[in-house]
Amino acid sequence: MFSMTAPKSTKLSTDSYKGVRDFYPEDQAVQKYIFDKWSKVAEKFGYNRYDASILEPTELYHAKSGEEMVNEQTYSFVDRGDREVTLRPEMTPTVARMIAAKKRDLGFPARWYSIPNLFRYERPQRGRLREHWQLNVDVFGIASVEADIEIISMADALLKEFGASAADFTIKISSRKLLNSLFSGWYEFSDEQSMRMQKLIDKKAKMSPEDFDTEAEKIVGKAFKFLNLGKKSGEYEEAMAIPNIREAKQELDTVIETLKKRGISNVEYDETIIRGFDYYTGIVFEVFDTNPKNNRSLFGGGRYDELLKIFGEEKVPTVGFGVGDVTMKDFLEVHELLPKYISSTEIMICVMDNEFNDAANKIAEELRKANINVAINYSEKKIGDQIKSANKQSIPYIIVIGPVEAEGNTFNIKRLSDSLEITTTLAETAKIINFIK
Repeated sequence: MFSMTAPKSTKLSTDSYKGVRDFYPEDQAVQKYIFDKWSKVAEKFGYNRYDASILEPTELYHAKSGEEMVNEQTYSFVDRGDREVTLRPEMTPTVARMIAAKKRDLGFPARWYSIPNLFRYERPQRGRLREHWQLNVDVFGIASVEADIEIISMADALLKEFGASAADFTIKISSRKLLNSLFSGWYEFSDEQSMRMQKLIDKKAKMSPEDFDTEAEKIVGKAFKFLNLGKKSGEYEEAMAIPNIREAKQELDTVIETLKKRGISNVEYDETIIRGFDYYTGIVFEVFDTNPKNNRSLFGGGRYDELLKIFGEEKVPTVGFGVGDVTMKDFLEVHELLPKYISSTEIMICVMDNEFNDAANKIAEELRKANINVAINYSEKKIGDQIKSANKQSIPYIIVIGPVEAEGNTFNIKRLSDSLEITTTLAETAKIINFIK
């Protein structure tokens, strides 16, 4: 039986579980910065925040995330009530469940966003860990391409909010509806061949061209060649004569052209963009970093109109995307867009002796009333050591309290970056705020 008490001779490791992170104050500040930007952009577009538990019934993912996700990439277990439970690997099935539960009480179109904690059991690598946080945004109840355009526009605005330019990333767009129409109407694949080809195309970027061609031939029984719908040709015209192919291609063209008209120039058609999840039904897209140091897919999303069917509900047209904090941080680092860390504590009060603690507390209380973040160093260490501590913690300002400051009304505030000081009193709050802000 497992014991919670380690043997006395055992020295516990300080390492965290493989594939997860510890967030020291500087790391937490970066995460907060990212989350705040995410929320700001989502709310600018009229989206409201929601959340849910990290625990979901495993059957939810069997139904729509795909067998590979459930069997190979989830943290699943049987609880004490003999129920199969999974730590959520993604948020889309959860939000679909929530919409289905209160569909008749909600006003549509509904615009929701969340920043959930997600878990996937996979090999940790750059941009991909076993635990991460992810911005999810979804608009429910708009069947027209305006919803697709809005979601992709938000993805563009999101990166630009961090200071990125259009040259820093590319938005590649395709359509599952178009691909499905091509598979059935042009290539005349069976349902099984279509499903297997979708899975293969989703992995294409990680394969050599030779390996892809070999695997494709195994699936379809002959050499496979993409029908290039990015330019007109005899084959293009033949494919466009098939109604459902023509309709899906026109829809895709409308999205791309409208985005460009609205100032998003770094958007392009890419027939290999497919997105791995089974639930996508229409426009899909991925955002790619153009920096050679991080030349990879950052995030993506698309339309999934039929996910509510698994709950016995009529379909609700839906478009959304998710972007993870790990890939976002990598992007910001390679483009030098992360701000320099500064502690949320603005002033440290260094106390020469504990007999001056009351004076230090009086100053701290007044400064806090003015919405200034203040910490008092009660360590009784030498002032030089207290200043070193403030520097290590990236606290930008200090106040030293000794007998002179305790007996009088004045004290000095010092900026550690350049040793600039001002002499002030508690009555001069505006002066203090102006100096440190």
